[in-house]
Amino acid sequence: MSTAGLGLLISNLSFGYGDQPLFEKWSTHLSAGLTWIQGDEGSGKSTLLRLMSGTLSAQAGGLSINGVSLNDRADAYCSQVFWTEPRSEVFDSMSPMEYFDTLRPKHPQFNTGLLASLQEALDLNPHLSKKLYMLSNGSKRKVWLAAAFASGAALTLIDDPFAALDQPSIKVIRQLLEDAANQTTRTFVVADYEVPEGLEVTKVIELSPPPASH
Repeated sequence: MSTAGLGLLISNLSFGYGDQPLFEKWSTHLSAGLTWIQGDEGSGKSTLLRLMSGTLSAQAGGLSINGVSLNDRADAYCSQVFWTEPRSEVFDSMSPMEYFDTLRPKHPQFNTGLLASLQEALDLNPHLSKKLYMLSNGSKRKVWLAAAFASGAALTLIDDPFAALDQPSIKVIRQLLEDAANQTTRTFVVADYEVPEGLEVTKVIELSPPPASH
């Protein structure tokens, strides 16, 4: 089976805010493994993740996952994506357990065993029945991260993976990212300022802030 259509294919993507373009007819192909989007503040890292997730609409161009087009089959495309905004308050009235329960029907490859081990490794077990609004930023981020890796999603999008985490949790996430780089069926895309030293990645996308308009 050809792998040319597998992973995430971006074709002639254009998007900007007002008269400030971020992406103009930009194309790339992300295969299985770990892609790292790096760049300074304002370079469009989080915006690119939102475009990939389908929660933000491109102004032109197309995206497809494993041959499924966002433009033509949005529901089928989005069903293959895991994405939660790091600062989201949408799920605040839920507990982590309730949040995880909402994901299982959306992600057929959801790995309950991996989730259980991540709850232990990330010290989430004491917080599983609390409402998400009661948790610290770090604990909320651990919930999103545990869900991301356990989701089994074909395209898994993670923004700023180490923010607000304690050192033991950073080590856990670092190991998960090392494992992600060796994936043959899942495409992980992580956005952060730079690739951590010594972490092998499949591809690096370097973004630069657009020039200031006059």
